[in-house]
Amino acid sequence: MIFDEFSIKSLIRPVPDFPKPGVVFRDITPIFQSPRALRMVADSFIQRYVENDFSHIAAMDARGFLIGSIIAYELNKPLILFRKQGKLPSEVLSESYQTEYGEALLQVQADSLCEGDSVLIFDDLIATGGTLLAAARLVRRMGAKVHEAAAIIDLPELGGSQKLQDSGIAVFCLTAFELGER
Repeated sequence: MIFDEFSIKSLIRPVPDFPKPGVVFRDITPIFQSPRALRMVADSFIQRYVENDFSHIAAMDARGFLIGSIIAYELNKPLILFRKQGKLPSEVLSESYQTEYGEALLQVQADSLCEGDSVLIFDDLIATGGTLLAAARLVRRMGAKVHEAAAIIDLPELGGSQKLQDSGIAVFCLTAFELGER
């Protein structure tokens, strides 16, 4: 199947003034409501990573769980969940980070990774990069390395992809939106 960035992009719904005035939220729900679109997104990631050498897939709370779990299943890799504060049982590691809306805390179970593991990190969108950078710091604290950060959408004007690259993390996104783009 040939990936068509524009057909996927057309399914991403802009929601103006959410979660606050002036923000255009990029809603990926229509992708999950279309079996064809979901298959195209999943197959695009699978084709990219099927022969890559990494040991785990990590997914960001909460929309990153949707695509990350599909890819983990299809590539037969263990799935690591990075969650907002207070959502994980057992011993956790925590990392604070800045979002475009304020400060947040990301957590992962402390025994999720070991020295030498290599992790592909998924989220739905890269904006300022705060969530993915926090996840990368947690991965490294457990002795593992980040293989790549992947997302459906990049918002390059917010600088997150560049911050990830500047910290030595390769980035792959299926599509990008400029800030004023509808």
